[in-house]
Amino acid sequence: MYRIFLVEDDRTLAQELRKQLERCGYETGVVSDFRAVQEETAEYDPHLILMDIMLPYQTGYYWTAEIRKTSAVPIVFLSSASDGMNIVMAINMGGDDFISKPVEPMVLCAKVQAVLRRSYELNGTAAAMEFHGALLNLNDCTVILGGEKLELTKNEFRILSTLLENRGKIVSRDALMLRLWNDDCYVEENTLTVNVTRLRHRLEHLGLRDIIVTKPGRGYMIS
Repeated sequence: MYRIFLVEDDRTLAQELRKQLERCGYETGVVSDFRAVQEETAEYDPHLILMDIMLPYQTGYYWTAEIRKTSAVPIVFLSSASDGMNIVMAINMGGDDFISKPVEPMVLCAKVQAVLRRSYELNGTAAAMEFHGALLNLNDCTVILGGEKLELTKNEFRILSTLLENRGKIVSRDALMLRLWNDDCYVEENTLTVNVTRLRHRLEHLGLRDIIVTKPGRGYMIS
């Protein structure tokens, strides 16, 4: 289930939007402290953020810029100020779309669905893969969890993406080696072990423990 985080200071509207989104099948959280929007967003770890522009303390533009320092999560702006300048500024500040207030329920769900599809599916192929609350971005080879971003090496990315593509299945060592070194050069089998071990350690530093399981004599799989 996709998680939506709602940053809206009108409490009545926020609850209405939350109910609409939950009826559309989305898990939805609402910000509680407008001085800690970035921290609450990172803690909720959403797949998409609905961001009002005019907020207490700081604007939605400010918080979008702060979130963009550590996360590529899709952000859709909500505003009653739907003139062309605001829409252009919202997109230039890192927004992925713009919804005018008052919000029509069908329009809200359709826009959210469209942005999620663009962000997590690309021509039928995932542009990002979720696992254990983290997100593997296939466009920039990074893992994002709780506002922290981990840049993977080429081999680390290929190992993790291959295992996630075959989630629930054991991937043989030979299949992984072919994915990593698809050429005629001889590669020692221990090289794969070293790469998997390093990937495990880096994921653990991000807080992702026991993600990659070794199946002795068979290969590896995602827990």
